[in-house]
Amino acid sequence: MKILSAEQIRAIDERTISEEGIFSYDLMERAANAFYEWFLINYPDQTLLISVISGVGNNGGDGLIIAKLLKSVGYKVKVYIVEYSTRYSDDCIHNINRLISENISFEKLTTQDSLPDFHDYDLLIDSIFGTGLNREPDGIAYDIIQKMNDSDKPIISVDVPSGLFLEKKTTFAVRANETVTFQIPKLALFLPENYIFTGNVNIVSIGLSEKSIYETDTVLFYTTKKEISPLIKHLSKFAHKGTQGHALIIGGSFGKCGSVCLAANSALRTGCGLVTVYVPMKCVSAIQSSFPEAMAIGDQNEDFISNINFNIQPDAIGIGIGIGQHEKTQKAFKGFLQTNDVPLVVDADGINILSQNLNWLKEVPPNSILTPHPKELERLIGDWSDDFDKIDKSMKFAKKYKLIIVIKGAYSIILDGNNLYVNSSGTPALATAGSGDVLTGIITSLLAQGYSSINATRIGVYLHGLTASITKNDIHPRSFIATDIIDNIGNAYFEIEK
Repeated sequence: MKILSAEQIRAIDERTISEEGIFSYDLMERAANAFYEWFLINYPDQTLLISVISGVGNNGGDGLIIAKLLKSVGYKVKVYIVEYSTRYSDDCIHNINRLISENISFEKLTTQDSLPDFHDYDLLIDSIFGTGLNREPDGIAYDIIQKMNDSDKPIISVDVPSGLFLEKKTTFAVRANETVTFQIPKLALFLPENYIFTGNVNIVSIGLSEKSIYETDTVLFYTTKKEISPLIKHLSKFAHKGTQGHALIIGGSFGKCGSVCLAANSALRTGCGLVTVYVPMKCVSAIQSSFPEAMAIGDQNEDFISNINFNIQPDAIGIGIGIGQHEKTQKAFKGFLQTNDVPLVVDADGINILSQNLNWLKEVPPNSILTPHPKELERLIGDWSDDFDKIDKSMKFAKKYKLIIVIKGAYSIILDGNNLYVNSSGTPALATAGSGDVLTGIITSLLAQGYSSINATRIGVYLHGLTASITKNDIHPRSFIATDIIDNIGNAYFEIEK
C-alpha cells in the first residue's frame, strides 16, 4: 500500500469526486459509513453514551455524519462543535443542516467556559482536525483537546488524531486509543513518538479511485500480506537441499552460544536447504546437541571468534549475533570483510563493531542488510532530534553505503536509500530475548534462497512479525519467547499463502 502526503491524498479525493461524478459530501458520507461500520464491530454495546467532538472543517463534517449514524441505531450521542474558526467548510455546514432537519441537537464550543464535562461519557469520538492541519492547535481547540486528554475516557480519532502533523514532529494532539484512518496509510501514524497520540491504527476503505492511487508517485509504502504473498517463491516438486540455498551464521562467544542456535534454527525453518554455523570451539558441542540439523565449524579459539576461516561457499551470511567485541574478534571481522563478497545480514555486535569503525563500511558488499535496534542505530548514524530526523539520517546512511537498514520497532521500518517500507505485522510479544537473532536467521535464509536483498528483508520482517500476530490468542504476549517465533514460521507461511 502506498503511504502518501496530505497534499497527495487531497488530490486523490478530488480525482475520485471528478471521475465518479459525485459531490464532495458523498465521499464524506462514504468515509463516515466506513468509520461507522468499524465502530459497530468493535463497540457493539448500544447503551454506550458517546460524545462526538467535531470541528468546522471537513473532518468535522465526517464526525457529524458519524454522530447521525450512531444515533440512528440507538447509541446515545451528544454532539459538540468546536468553533475554532467562524469559517465553516461548505460540507460541514451541509451536515449541520442535516442534523437540524433530523432534530439532532448539538452545542457549539466557543470559550473555555463552554467546555463540557466528559465524566459521564463512556467514550469520545474526535473529529476536530484532519490531515490538513499546518499549525499547533490554540485557543478553544487547544482547550478542548487538553480537556479530552485529561478525561481518562477512551478516545477514537477519525482519520488522524486532531493536532497530529503528518510530515513533522507533533508535540500536542489528541491522545487517541484508536485511530480509524481512511484508506491511505500516513507515515506519521506509525512512528514511535506518535504512539501516544495514535494508539492502535486501523485502516478502512472509502472507495477512493484506485487508478489515481496507482498513478500517484511515492517512495513510502505500507507492507501487508497483499504485498508479501506474491513475493513468495513457488517450492518446486524437485527441490532438494542443494537447490534451497546454503546459509552461514557467524557469531557466538562464551555464554552467548544460544543466539547462534536461534539464528541457525530459524534459517532452516524459513526454508534454507543447508545451514552452517561458525562459532568459538566451546560452542560447537552446544550447537551439535541442541540443533543437529546444522553443520558446525569451530574457531581455533575456545571462547570467542579470533579468525574467520572456512572452506565452504555459502549463498548468504548472517554475522554479529553474540559475537562480542573482543579486540581479536574485531580484527577477524575486518579481515573477513576484506575478503568476502557474499551478501551479508549484520546484527548486534556486528553493527556495534561497524559503528566504531565506519571506514570498514566500504568493505561491506552492496545491498547487505543491517538490523539494528534503536540504540545500535544511534551508535551507527548518531543521535536524532525526532523520528522524522531519524528516518532522514537513516535513509542518507543507507544510500551512502548502498545498504538496507531495518529500524526495528512496533512498526519496523525498512530503508534502502531510495524507498521506505513500514511493516504491518507483529505484536509486543516480540519484545523478548533472542527475537532479533531469529530475525537475522530468517532474513539470511531468504537471502540464501535467492531472494533479492530488499525482498528478503521485507518478507523476513513480515514473516517474523506474523508469527506473533497469528498466535496472539494462543500464547500470551508476556510468555511468548524466541523459540515460539521459530515454531510458528511454518504457520506464518500458511497464513501468507491462504
